[in-house]
Amino acid sequence: MSVQSSDSPAPVSLATLHKGARGVVAQVLLDDTQIGESAGTTVSRRLLEIGFVPGEAFEIIAEIRPGADPIAVRIGGSCFALRRSEVQAVLVQL
Repeated sequence: MSVQSSDSPAPVSLATLHKGARGVVAQVLLDDTQIGESAGTTVSRRLLEIGFVPGEAFEIIAEIRPGADPIAVRIGGSCFALRRSEVQAVLVQL
């Protein structure tokens, strides 16, 4: 029986985090959810295009009340207001 150990915790979805959380993007899971009427553009593709790429640092800087949705996320030198359903596919390391 082998036991695997890891120095870092497993990646978690960005959608589960709250104001003040920081870390780096580990992965963006591909999906087929379309954005508006623009055929061929998916949520995951748009996230990659705006900077949610593996290794990029992030910080959740605000949560809108009530409901904490959307959230304001700083990624690189930019800030974006995104719904939790949109960032569900972004896996991050804290």
